[in-house]
Amino acid sequence: MTSEDGQKSSGRVIPITPVPDSEQTESVSLYEAQKKIYPRSINGMFARWRWLLVFLTQAFFYLVPWFQWGERQMVLFDLGARRFYLFGLVLYPQDFIYLTGLLIISALSLFLFTAVAGRLWCGFACPQTVYTELFMWIEHKVEGDRSARMRLDRNGWTFEKIWKKATKQAIWIVLAAWTGFTFVGYFVPIRELGAEILALHGTWQLFWVVFYGFATYGNAGYMREQVCKYMCPYARFQSAMFDKDTLIVSYDPARGEQRGPRAKKLDYKAQGLGDCIDCSLCVQVCPVGIDIRNGLQYECIGCGLCIDACNNVMDKMQYPRGLIRLSTQNGIAQKLSQSQMFRRVLRPRVLLYGAVLVALCLALMFSLVGRTPLKVDVVRDRAALSRIVAGGKLENVYRLQIMNATEQTRSYHIGATGLDGVEVVADPRIEVGPAESRWVLVRLQIPYGSAASGSHKVLFEVSAQEDQAKVIEKSVFLVPR
Repeated sequence: MTSEDGQKSSGRVIPITPVPDSEQTESVSLYEAQKKIYPRSINGMFARWRWLLVFLTQAFFYLVPWFQWGERQMVLFDLGARRFYLFGLVLYPQDFIYLTGLLIISALSLFLFTAVAGRLWCGFACPQTVYTELFMWIEHKVEGDRSARMRLDRNGWTFEKIWKKATKQAIWIVLAAWTGFTFVGYFVPIRELGAEILALHGTWQLFWVVFYGFATYGNAGYMREQVCKYMCPYARFQSAMFDKDTLIVSYDPARGEQRGPRAKKLDYKAQGLGDCIDCSLCVQVCPVGIDIRNGLQYECIGCGLCIDACNNVMDKMQYPRGLIRLSTQNGIAQKLSQSQMFRRVLRPRVLLYGAVLVALCLALMFSLVGRTPLKVDVVRDRAALSRIVAGGKLENVYRLQIMNATEQTRSYHIGATGLDGVEVVADPRIEVGPAESRWVLVRLQIPYGSAASGSHKVLFEVSAQEDQAKVIEKSVFLVPR
């Protein structure tokens, strides 16, 4: 074979067949508009549990900032003063270890619950789930049930539609704004926050109220299941914590297939049908819009509403309950009894998580109970490292920050050890108010020539005169050459 210029070419030639002009090419969009989900309301055990958790979590969230503990807010994370008030505890930045312990306990709890029963947190207690449930309940009360909402959105704009949409939006905005206000009230005393907002003061506080209110409004009112599907990282790595003995919302295909509608009194088994009548109620009640009959999916939040819907249908058809149930993959595949399945749930992995979690909780509790309500920081005065003063003594200057972690005024005494003849020159009586801190100038003196040149370790002892609280902090005493 030769090329057009007469030169001989080597290698295989791949023929190219031109496409006739008459053929039409199809354009495929890489993006699809999000279809709105209209969940149907359902009654059942899992729906009642969800609403119980909504009530408990929101009662705690909205009410706790208004409770007082003495003369202060019961729970307050005062970032400006760098103090956290938690019931009777006053925590300082130096108590960061407790926050670390709490985060570790929360992570282990999540691992434990996920290994045992899947996404319990997502389905029942996650703020995204809770507020989405509240916003959808408002939507249901204002616009009607599922079919009424679909019909309202499908029809044109009428006075009824404008009135219902405006009413829903107004209630959503009020709830979102109150949520943002309450959230900021955990970081700014909520009574002061309310007074500042009413007086149109506190620009930054107002900004954060609007910010968190808008986040609640957008996430719970519009994004809803998209947050769980596309934004929440937990949905992506949950499979790493699942195994075939994890309790999940499961459909029993051996019992349900073949699907199909039928009359109630029909001998459906003689027709080769399973227990599933293909009513699609399990899909209609799902807040993320999936079909659980297609198997385990990462979008499933484990809320169990499809179980309630299916059980209601089974009751009407006079079939046994449990076509969709909380089970394990091994339980479905091997037809295990409930006792056999639950015995396999308590596997070594779960027992290890549980043991570590209990140990950490006990350690954190004992540490909090036995903590000394006194914190001391020692800072050397860098302006005068070492100097000779009257009386032929060598002096080092320090600044001590004494933090009173109690709710009463305390008097403190400062002592020092570590060098022969060391004397403390400071106020004999140092008072620190409740949950306050105070910087104190302290001078340590030793007889000149009583210590070799160099750096020597000294220990500051700060003790409360009202109780046995005492803290020992290390520092160094510099002796020049």
